[in-house]
Amino acid sequence: MSRVLVVEDEQHLAEGLRFNLEAEGYQVQLVDTGEAALEKLTAESPAFDVVILDVMLPGIDGFGVVSQMRESGQFVPTLILTARGYPDDVLRGFAAGADDYLAKPFDLSILIARIRGLLRRREWLRAAPAVPAGSPAEPDGSKHVFTFGDKSVHFDLLELHVREQVFPLTLMEANVLRYLIEHEGQRVSRKAMLAKVWGLHEDTDTRAIDNFIVRLRRYIEDDPTRPRHLLTVRGVGYRFVASPAGSG
Repeated sequence: MSRVLVVEDEQHLAEGLRFNLEAEGYQVQLVDTGEAALEKLTAESPAFDVVILDVMLPGIDGFGVVSQMRESGQFVPTLILTARGYPDDVLRGFAAGADDYLAKPFDLSILIARIRGLLRRREWLRAAPAVPAGSPAEPDGSKHVFTFGDKSVHFDLLELHVREQVFPLTLMEANVLRYLIEHEGQRVSRKAMLAKVWGLHEDTDTRAIDNFIVRLRRYIEDDPTRPRHLLTVRGVGYRFVASPAGSG
């Protein structure tokens, strides 16, 4: 039985969510502040499988909660509830570390579908091929590991291994990296990433994508100020290079 933490300060909405999610077979706990959510995520065992997080909360807001979760090593798939569906708010949530979003008011069936999607996406990352044809693979032939140089992305574990270091990835970070890897050597526009990774088609600010790339470069690049794998294509977007010229 999947465990869901609902962080919502509107009591009638929170209770309605608990009733309906429990009817769908989920085990649900409610909290009404960001501080309580962070405490619950730290203290609870077994861990939660999904967090439903309202953005407008007293005290620490939803953006702050998900940011602190990720900084503290809590990588539970997280869906944020926004009062407005503005792309900039959505991208701000993704930049903080959220994995999906839903704008209020929402249809319950859509929320259920999104929760199932987060759980499926986690399993899909564990099972789906991550190694394009002709790319180096792990010695055991594992298809959910992509290896380049002394680095490897473990999509099944949501981890990036760089020599002796291990960097946890959010689902969205893994999806961004997977998309770039699948288009290895090609120019990928920011607009394409908005549409294919985030599912946003509006004419909106793309700086959140740049923030993701900055974060991934800190993990991947020996010198993030002089990237060799995640290259900027001026005026377009980015290009992933598995084996830079002159490497090894």
